[in-house]
Amino acid sequence: MSRMRITIAEAHGSTPREVGAAMLVDAEGRFSGTIGGGVLEWQALAEAQRLLQSGKIRREMRFALGPDLGQCCGGRVTLSFERVEGETRLEKPEATPVLIFGAGHVGRALVLALAPLPLAVRWIDPRPNAFPQAFPPNATPVAPTDPVTEIASAGAGSLVLILTHSHALDLALCDAALRRDDLPFVGVIGSATKRARFLSQLRSMGHGGDALTRLTCPIGIKDLGSKEPAFIAAGVAVQLLQEKAKQAATEKASRGIHARTAR
Repeated sequence: MSRMRITIAEAHGSTPREVGAAMLVDAEGRFSGTIGGGVLEWQALAEAQRLLQSGKIRREMRFALGPDLGQCCGGRVTLSFERVEGETRLEKPEATPVLIFGAGHVGRALVLALAPLPLAVRWIDPRPNAFPQAFPPNATPVAPTDPVTEIASAGAGSLVLILTHSHALDLALCDAALRRDDLPFVGVIGSATKRARFLSQLRSMGHGGDALTRLTCPIGIKDLGSKEPAFIAAGVAVQLLQEKAKQAATEKASRGIHARTAR
């Protein structure tokens, strides 16, 4: 089956999606993915159908979002249209590994909140029958005898969320995670009081300021109006996406430095 891949090849100024955002369109106008919606996407869909009917293989179109389309973004984009055949699928963003310790009410709500996001969740709880029968495809439940061993085997760059049934286990997991310098985000469910107690205990265990800056406790966005698990989970999901974006920006800056050094 022939389809047209529409990709944002260039983006300048304020635009609804970033370079590389793409969608696939068939001759009937059915599509997957998005380049940002609005008039831009509507015109791109129409052009893709026209190109499929005409037999053309590829073309580029440039849009000034304000003057050309009346969109408020005001930036400029170049769209690339390319005919593709067969079962071509859109590339998915690289999934960031996330370790979630605890399958209680908040843990379950959090796994559901992260289901549609580019995150690979390793869901850890040693208790018998802790996990529900159904869970999202990006989550892998594991029940190790000692959950702390999961910290040692976590991949570099993993985001760690600790919300177990035991404060003692929470502290042990915190200690293990902060002893690694390649786990950028260590989040613990709790309160300001728990944070103060943990900081004191972690200092007595030998952790310095650099390690403790990676500790986020309590987790979640403040002032969402409720402490229900779903609200907490929504706030934590935002925090993880912010951390993922920060990592991406750091990696991009690092690549730029290396490229300048190589010249």
